[in-house]
Amino acid sequence: MPQVTVNLAERSYPIDIGSGWLADSTALAERLTPHIRGQQVAIISNKTVANIYLAAVLEALADYQVDVFSMRDGEEYKSIETYAQALDFLLQHRHNRSTCLIALGGGVVGDLCGFVAATLQRGVDFIQIPTTLLAQVDSSVGGKTAVNHPVGKNLIGAFHQPVAVCIDTDALATLPPREYAAGLAEVVKYGVITDADFFGWLESNADLLARRDPEALQYAIATSCRIKAEVVAADEREGGRRAILNYGHTFGHAIEKLCGYGVWLHGEAVAIGMVMAAHLSTAHTGLPAAQVIRIEKLLEKLHLPTQWTGRDELQVDAATLLSVMGMDKKAVDGRVRFILAADLGQVDVVDDVAPETIEALWLKLTQAEWA
Repeated sequence: MPQVTVNLAERSYPIDIGSGWLADSTALAERLTPHIRGQQVAIISNKTVANIYLAAVLEALADYQVDVFSMRDGEEYKSIETYAQALDFLLQHRHNRSTCLIALGGGVVGDLCGFVAATLQRGVDFIQIPTTLLAQVDSSVGGKTAVNHPVGKNLIGAFHQPVAVCIDTDALATLPPREYAAGLAEVVKYGVITDADFFGWLESNADLLARRDPEALQYAIATSCRIKAEVVAADEREGGRRAILNYGHTFGHAIEKLCGYGVWLHGEAVAIGMVMAAHLSTAHTGLPAAQVIRIEKLLEKLHLPTQWTGRDELQVDAATLLSVMGMDKKAVDGRVRFILAADLGQVDVVDDVAPETIEALWLKLTQAEWA
C-alpha cells in the first residue's frame, strides 16, 4: 500500500492510499483511531456519500462518541451559511478542543470541514476521507480550507492541515463518469507543472485511466499526492512556489464564478483554464505550440472539455473576465497572477500579462480560432 508523507515538522501527516478498507470497519479503525486524541468525533458528510460509507465509519468508531452533520451536496453549499450551521451543530452537541472532525466526502465536504476545524475552539484536529478523485489527488492534501463568497471562490478560509488523509481508491467506482473525469484534470495539472515524465506516462496510460484501471489509478493518485506533498512541504502558506499548484485555476475559478457554481464542475473549469493558460503561455513565455496540442489532446482523451462552449449560454467579454479574475485571491495589488509554462514540467508565476494579451486570447477563444 503506497504511503506519502507531507513533511511539515511537528505537523507532518500521512496520506494512506489503498483499496477495500472503507468496506472493512476493522481496517478502517486501524487507519483512523491512531489519529484521534479524545473521545469526541464529529463526521461531516452529505447524504449521497453517507448512504454508501457512513455505516462502516460509524462501526469503526464504535468506541467513540460520534455525531454526524449532514450538509447539502454541491459547490453552491460550500458557503458561510452551511459553515455557520455546522458550527451551530457542533456547539449544541458540546464539542470541544479534543474533538476530531472527519471529512467524509469530496472536495466541498473536505474544504468546509477543514474550515470548521480551523476555527472551532481556535482549531481542532481533522481527518480527510476523500471519496472523489479530485479530492483524493488535490483538495484533501495541503491544508487549504475555505468557503465561497458571492464575490468569488474560496475567498474565506484558513490554512489548517489534517492529521491524516485516508484514501480508498475503491470509492471511485461509484463516481459518475463526469465527476471522475473532472478529477483527472488535477492529475494532468501535476504533469504540466513539475513532471514531464509523468505527463508522458499519462499520455501512454490515458485509456487505462479512463477505464478506471485499479493499478493505473493507484499509481496516478500516489504520484499526484507525492508531487503536491513536496510542493506544500517547501511552501506551506503559498508565499512562493506553492502558487504553481494554481495552474489553470485563475481562468477556471472565473469560469465557475461567471457561469454559476455547478454549471461546470471544478475539474472541468480547470481543464478549460489549463488550455487557456497553455495558449497564454505560448504568447507570453514561449511554450511550444506542439506542447499546447499535447495538453489539449490528453484532456480530450480523458473526456474533459477544452473550450468554454456547449454548457451555458453566457456571453462574456474580456473586460468582465479580467474584472472577475482581479477579485481572485491569487491577485496581488490588483495584478492578476497566472501560472504559465515555458515547457512541460516548467512553470512560473507571472503577474505582468497585459490586458490586451488577455483580450486577444479571449477573442481567439470566442471565435473558436485556437492555434
